[in-house]
Amino acid sequence: MDAARIVSLQPASDAMPWRRVLGAYVEEARAECLRYLRAPGFMLPVMLFPTMFYLLFGIVMNHGGNTDAARYLLASYGVFGVMSPGLFGFGVSLAMERENGLLTLKRALPMPPAAYLLGKMLMAMLAAGGVIVLLLTMATLLAHVPVSPPQAIGLLLTGMLGVLPFCAIGMFVGTLIKGQGAPGVLNLIYLPMSFLSGLWIPLPMLPVALQRIAPLWPSAHLQPLALDALGAAHVAVWPHVLVLAGYTVAFTLLAARRLRRMG
Repeated sequence: MDAARIVSLQPASDAMPWRRVLGAYVEEARAECLRYLRAPGFMLPVMLFPTMFYLLFGIVMNHGGNTDAARYLLASYGVFGVMSPGLFGFGVSLAMERENGLLTLKRALPMPPAAYLLGKMLMAMLAAGGVIVLLLTMATLLAHVPVSPPQAIGLLLTGMLGVLPFCAIGMFVGTLIKGQGAPGVLNLIYLPMSFLSGLWIPLPMLPVALQRIAPLWPSAHLQPLALDALGAAHVAVWPHVLVLAGYTVAFTLLAARRLRRMG
C-alpha cells in the first residue's frame, strides 16, 4: 500500500473547538484595542478634534445662548467625531498593513479570517463611544444641556453602531491605496462629507443644490438619528437605519472582494 493510500485512510482532523475560535476573536480584539490605545498619534486626534470644535462653537461662541443650539451641536459634532475612528482606524491601518506585509502574516496565522476585521471594528466602536462620552460630559457640565440618562444612552448607542458604515468605507479605501496616501485620501472624504451633510452648517443654510445631494452621504442619515436620540428632533428612524445598513453591507462586500483578489 503506497503512502498516498495510507494518507487517504487517515481520519480528518476535527474542526477547531468553538471555545478556541471564540478565544481567537477575543485575543485579536484585545490586541487591536491595546495597539491603538498605545498609539497617541491616532487616539489624540480622534478624541480632541470633535471636542475642540464643540468647545469652540457649542460652548464658547454659544455662551449665554439657549441650550437647543448646544444640543443640536452635540449631535452634529458627535456624528463628526464618530466618523473619524471608522474611516481612519480602518482605512489608514489597513492600507499600511497591506503595504508592510502584516496582513499577509495575519492570514498565515491559525485564527479565523474575520477576527482581524472584527478586532478593528470593535476598536472603532470603543473609540466612537469614547468621543460621545467626552462630548456628553462637556455638554452637561460646561454648556448645561439637560440630557436624561435614556437620551445619553441612546446617543452613545447611536454613535457606537453608527461608526459601522464608516468602518466599511474606510476598509474599502484601505484596499485601494497605499499606506502613505491613505490619510490624504480619507481626509478628502471625511471633511467634505461632514460639510455637505450639514454637520458644520445646518442644511437649510446651505445652497439648495447641496441640500438635494445631502441624502447621498451616510453622515446625513446618522445625524437625524443622533438628534432623535437627544430629543432634538423626531424622525422616522428605520429609513435612516436601512440606508446606513446598506452602506455597511455594500462597502464591506466591495472591500472583501478586493481583498480576496488583491490581498
